[in-house]
Amino acid sequence: MQYNFSNFKAEVKKIEDFLSKEYNQLNIGRASPMALDGISVESYGAYTPLKNVASIAIEDPKTLRISPWDKSQIKGIEKAIAGANLGLSLAVDEAGIRVIFPQLTTENRQSLVKVLKEKLEEARISVRRLREEIWEDIQEQEKAGKMTEDEKFRAKDDLQKIIDETNKNLEAIFSKKEKESMN
Repeated sequence: MQYNFSNFKAEVKKIEDFLSKEYNQLNIGRASPMALDGISVESYGAYTPLKNVASIAIEDPKTLRISPWDKSQIKGIEKAIAGANLGLSLAVDEAGIRVIFPQLTTENRQSLVKVLKEKLEEARISVRRLREEIWEDIQEQEKAGKMTEDEKFRAKDDLQKIIDETNKNLEAIFSKKEKESMN
């Protein structure tokens, strides 16, 4: 019996997607609407994602323009962005809010790379945990007689190939973001 890795592959893909999303929310000195993805605004008594109460457009490489559909929400949006502590400057005018991304200093870039490495390591740890769970399941199936010893080792080799490919993908995501942040 061949071991079914489809659930494992789906979980690993979620980890890769999560790492990409985490990286996209980091300020690398360029205006990116994704940097504001995690911000929720109090709107009519409920917290709503920012993108659901305003349009977000790139004004120039360092500036985003947030145009709320209801102008009375400008103060709430300003408060939510300031409270998110993203290190962004805000300029409020009658049309909405300009979000200015500061130029990164060498020191800021180095600390950003440190954060990128920490998030990469968190993703690797998640992959390791999943690998341990799958390996335990494979061993249990062999003990229960559902697979032979040869099938167990073949499954272990297949598992390692998936892990190697995943680590390569995670490293590629990290390298791309590191290169972006250093430019």
